[in-house]
Amino acid sequence: MSGVLYLTLAIIFEGFATTMLKLSEGFTLLGPSIGVAVGYLISFTSLNFSLKYISLSTAYATWSGVGTALSVVIGIAVFGEHINLLKISAIVLVIIGIVVMNRAMAEKTEGKASSQEM
Repeated sequence: MSGVLYLTLAIIFEGFATTMLKLSEGFTLLGPSIGVAVGYLISFTSLNFSLKYISLSTAYATWSGVGTALSVVIGIAVFGEHINLLKISAIVLVIIGIVVMNRAMAEKTEGKASSQEM
């Protein structure tokens, strides 16, 4: 399995766990509370496996940024949370930051490969 697939699983299960956290009502409901534990366990395990292939800075920034964006989407779609221009702008900035970080990492990796070929 590739690092990107592990990271994708980590993000999906982080979104699931966060949703269950909201539904657990302060850990007073057993089913969603178990969902929190299982979701975060799978998320952190997948994030750990992704680190075999992806640098810590890139993996964590992507996991936390996309996870945040996913939480916003879930909050709006599932829980009817209000959306406004400021919230949209903030999520766009997070996504831009992830893209820039991933591009910088790709350039660093390409530069390292080019210097090793010489």
